[in-house]
Amino acid sequence: MHIAFTPIRHDIPLTAAVAGDVLTLNGEAFDFAALPEGATLPRAAVSCDWLASDVERIEGQIHLTLLLPHGPNAPDETRFPASLIVSGGNVPIPVHSVVAGDDLPAEEDDT
Repeated sequence: MHIAFTPIRHDIPLTAAVAGDVLTLNGEAFDFAALPEGATLPRAAVSCDWLASDVERIEGQIHLTLLLPHGPNAPDETRFPASLIVSGGNVPIPVHSVVAGDDLPAEEDDT
């Protein structure tokens, strides 16, 4: 499954998993197995707040874009995410937010 992301400031984090043509988002499964090769399922036909695009099957693979929620201190890799190709399992969603100071190097102990 080819997954692109559109970042959006939102307090609820996203979890995602892929099993074949089934995408599970925050515990809700969306089965795209019936989508034939070359077909497009309009965004409006899928009752999913996280979906940001139409869903297409290209060369046997599902292609879609998800909203990527992030917190106020999201790192660059979350605000400017790379697309992913996921064959199965948990989708490595970029970090939602970092706690202030977590991105600073640890202080060395001079004792």
